[in-house]
Amino acid sequence: MAQFKYSELFDRDGMAESSKIPGTAEDIEAAFYDAIARADIDALMALWADEEDVVCIHPGAPRLIGHASIRASWETIFERGGVHIRPVQLHATHNLMTAVHNVVEEIHRTETAQQDMHVIATNVYVKTPLGWRIVIHHASVAPGAAASAQPSAAMLH
Repeated sequence: MAQFKYSELFDRDGMAESSKIPGTAEDIEAAFYDAIARADIDALMALWADEEDVVCIHPGAPRLIGHASIRASWETIFERGGVHIRPVQLHATHNLMTAVHNVVEEIHRTETAQQDMHVIATNVYVKTPLGWRIVIHHASVAPGAAASAQPSAAMLH
């Protein structure tokens, strides 16, 4: 997965630089996890689509709709600093205007009292005039140990 940083994509005022807008949904996803690791709320929110019906569901939490509620939730999460999440086992489907990524998020905690965990997340992206943007982030705590590899597809016929 490409590694893009917010500072490489946007100017000092948070405005997208047309020559540096990421070209793929994968680029936006990399910038999303980078912003989370740095607890950069402005960078994170700049990656969301402009529509007010964007959705975010954190593990064990209610559905949040709209920029204000999503921003408030991430601000609360960032009160203790960034969260180091490594998305692995990407399963992606794409067409011209949408991309759906399902990943296993390996969450590494810096506090010694809490153990690392993994989460299953689905990130939905749409292509907008400004490039790919997030419209849905839905994450759920995964039961048991993280799978080490993708299961092979079973043949039905």
